[in-house]
Amino acid sequence: AGNYGFQAQPMGFPGGFVVPPVQNQPPVDGTIWMPIPPSIPNCPPGLEYLTQIDQVLIHQQFELLEIVTGFETKNKYELKNALGQRVYFAEEESDCLIRNCCGPARPFHIRIIDNVGREVITLQRPLRCASCCCPCCLQELEVQAPPGTTVGYVVQNWHACLPKFTIQDEKRMDILKIIGPCVVCRCCEDIHFEVKSVDETCAVGRISKQWTGFVREMFTDTDNFGISFPMDLDVKMKAVMIGACFLIDFMFFEHTGNRHQRAGVW
Repeated sequence: AGNYGFQAQPMGFPGGFVVPPVQNQPPVDGTIWMPIPPSIPNCPPGLEYLTQIDQVLIHQQFELLEIVTGFETKNKYELKNALGQRVYFAEEESDCLIRNCCGPARPFHIRIIDNVGREVITLQRPLRCASCCCPCCLQELEVQAPPGTTVGYVVQNWHACLPKFTIQDEKRMDILKIIGPCVVCRCCEDIHFEVKSVDETCAVGRISKQWTGFVREMFTDTDNFGISFPMDLDVKMKAVMIGACFLIDFMFFEHTGNRHQRAGVW
């Protein structure tokens, strides 16, 4: 696994991100970057990339230190389009003590950076209940684009059998629903969370956890996801769907060093 552009903290870019090469520079380690799109009126800066794609592939970085020591480290991700071109980086910001005490239920702040080093999306998850048996204080994620401007929320809905979520806009109006399978933990196959209309009658998209092989699934928490949505979907809702993917990853597929501590599994 490569370092995905995460290196020692450079001057002027907090969080340890190095400014990635721009579109016409030679690729690093053979990586191809998605060309920087032109600015679009009324589109949050940095989300112009999302106007040109209907799929996002999310790859979590392999953390050798986490495997060797059992201590939970900050999650880092690479986001690509369907052509394999790198679109965004993402890195978790959280306290070491909280990561290792709260495990997958931990609150976090995820910074999503575009190809010119701008933080274009911020995901904020507060500490909430990790038990599916408790219908109060359920999981929630706030999505900001750009940072400081809320564009939507992902809200967990209590259900006795199914993992269900609602995607809301910045005014807390319900826009989409996400419905997962009854049995989230499956072996040797992909796991799909269907994105549907508010009345749950029309399929809109899908968030899929991709099976990465027995060894990686058993001994690491490096997950691969695919997100599909209509090309003409509001870019703000595309950003919120990306946030929903991260919340689903932490709730159902993230585990600590003991490989047994999970959150929200039905």
